[in-house]
Amino acid sequence: MSSSIAPRAPSPLAVACALGSLYVLWGSTYLAIRFALHGWPPFYLGAARMFIAGALMFVVLRMRGVPAPTRRQWRTLFVLSLFMVLLSNGLVNLAETQVGSGLAAIAVASMPLFAGLFAMLRGRHPSRIEWIGLVVGFLGVVWLNAGSELRSSTLGLVCLSIAPVAWAWGSMWSRDQDLPTPFMSASGQMLMGSAWMLLAALLHREHFVAIPSLSSTLAMLYLVVAGSIFGFTAYIWLLHHVRPALATSYAYVNPPLAVVFGALLGGEHFTLQTVGAMAVILVGVVIITLSKAAGAKRVELPAAASEPPA
Repeated sequence: MSSSIAPRAPSPLAVACALGSLYVLWGSTYLAIRFALHGWPPFYLGAARMFIAGALMFVVLRMRGVPAPTRRQWRTLFVLSLFMVLLSNGLVNLAETQVGSGLAAIAVASMPLFAGLFAMLRGRHPSRIEWIGLVVGFLGVVWLNAGSELRSSTLGLVCLSIAPVAWAWGSMWSRDQDLPTPFMSASGQMLMGSAWMLLAALLHREHFVAIPSLSSTLAMLYLVVAGSIFGFTAYIWLLHHVRPALATSYAYVNPPLAVVFGALLGGEHFTLQTVGAMAVILVGVVIITLSKAAGAKRVELPAAASEPPA
C-alpha cells in the first residue's frame, strides 16, 4: 500500500481571498502608477520599482534554497525583460503621463487577443469560437482607438498599442525558452528589466524636477509590494490550485476595477464610447478564455509567469 497522501484541495475561502487580492491589487496598480508619476519620471519609476521588487524576491528565494538562474537563463531573462518589462510596463508608465489610468487598463486588456493572434502565426489554428472572440475583441480595440481620448494623444496611442503586443509576444516567445522556476523567473525579469528601464530613462533624458513627494514615493512602494510581490504571489498560488481559466480571469476583471478606481479615487471621466469599447474587448477576451479552457486536454503552468504590464 502506498503511504503517500494526496494534497488537500484549497478551501473556497482561500481561493476567494486569493482571487480578491489579485483583482484588487492588480486592478489598482494603474491608478497607483498615475499617483507615483506626480513625483517620479516614468522610466525612473519603472527602474526603481522593478529593482526593489526583483531584489527582494531574489534574496528571499535564495534564502529558501531556490537555485539562481544559470548564465544562459540570465541571458534569456535579459531579452525577455525587454518585452515583458520595458516595452509593456515601461510604456504604460509613459502613456499615463498623458492619458488616464482607466483608459490604460482598457487598452492593455487587449493583450489576450494579440496572444491568440501570435499563437495562430506559430501554427496553432484557432477554433471557430476563438475566431469569433478575436474578431469581437479587435472590433473593440478599433472602437477604443477611434472614440476615446487616445485620439488626442499620439504618445498615449503609440505606447498603449505597443504594450499589449510586446507582452503577448514575450509570453509566447518564453514558452520555448529555458527558464528558472516561475518566482525566480519573475525576479530575474524584474532585475534585468530595471536595467532596461534605467537605460530608457537616460535616453529619454529624464530628470527629477524636485525630490519625489511622500505620496508619490508611497505609491511607488505600493507598486513594489502590492503589485509586484503580493499580487504575483497570489497569481502563482492560484495557478497551482485552480483551473488556469479561473487564475487568468484577472484579464477581464482588472480593467473594470481600474476604471472604477480611476473614477472614484482619481476623478477620471469616461465616455459611453470608452465604456462600450471596454465591454466589447472584454467580451472577446472572455470568449477566447472560455474556448481555450473547454478545449484544453491538460493543465500546464506558464513557462514564464509574470505580472501584467501595469
